[in-house]
Amino acid sequence: MAKKEERFEVIFRDGSSLKDDGVRQILVDKETGVNYLCWKSGYGAGITPLLDSEGKVIVTKSNSN
Repeated sequence: MAKKEERFEVIFRDGSSLKDDGVRQILVDKETGVNYLCWKSGYGAGITPLLDSEGKVIVTKSNSN
């Protein structure tokens, strides 16, 4: 069975799960190009799309398109 292609790619990671400030990651959806900020600490987590200064969603253009 072929390995399924992952839809999200981690392009930035900061922090540590061993510290109170948690882990922050920026994820890119490979299908849409939308960037998300994902934060987790302990048993809590959150995810939100990244926005530019005008409030528009940040989209990373794919090299394959």
